[in-house]
Amino acid sequence: MTQALRFIAPPAVLEPEMDNTDQKTRSRIMTAIRSRGNRSTELRLRGALVASGIRGWRMHARDLIGRPDFVFDKHRLVVFVDGCYWHGCPECGRPPHSNLEYWTPKLDGNRRRDKAATSELKAAQWGVLRVWEHELEVPANVVKKITELLGRRAHSRQRRST
Repeated sequence: MTQALRFIAPPAVLEPEMDNTDQKTRSRIMTAIRSRGNRSTELRLRGALVASGIRGWRMHARDLIGRPDFVFDKHRLVVFVDGCYWHGCPECGRPPHSNLEYWTPKLDGNRRRDKAATSELKAAQWGVLRVWEHELEVPANVVKKITELLGRRAHSRQRRST
C-alpha cells in the first residue's frame, strides 16, 4: 500500500499589519477606548467574581496608588486587569506600527507606571495580582488565583495577630 506524499508549503513570511485607517479616524477609535468598564477585562472578571460568590471587593479605588481595578480591603489584596496592548503583554502584546514617536513612549510609560504602583503597594503591605487580558479567556483560572491569594493572606493575617 503506497501513501501519497503531500507537499506542505512553508509558512508565509509574516509582514507587519499596516494601518489602513487615516490618522483622524484612528485617533477617534483610540479615544473611544475606555480605561474603566472594559468588557474584555474588568467587567469579565467582575462577572466571574459575582458568579463564584466571592464578596468583599470594591472597584476602581481612588484612594490607592494606580487605582486598582479590584480591592479586597479586608485581605489587603489588589487586582489589576491589564490590557495586553496597553500594558505590553510579553505573550501577545504587539508593538504599534504607526505613529511610533507617540505610541512607544506612551506604552513604555504605562509599563513604568505599573511597575512603580506595584512596588509602592507592596511596600505598604498590599498583595498585588496583575492579570493579563488574555488570561480572562478562562475566567475560572483567574478566580482560582484570587481565591488562593485571599486564603493565603487571611492565613498570614491570623498568624500575625496571634
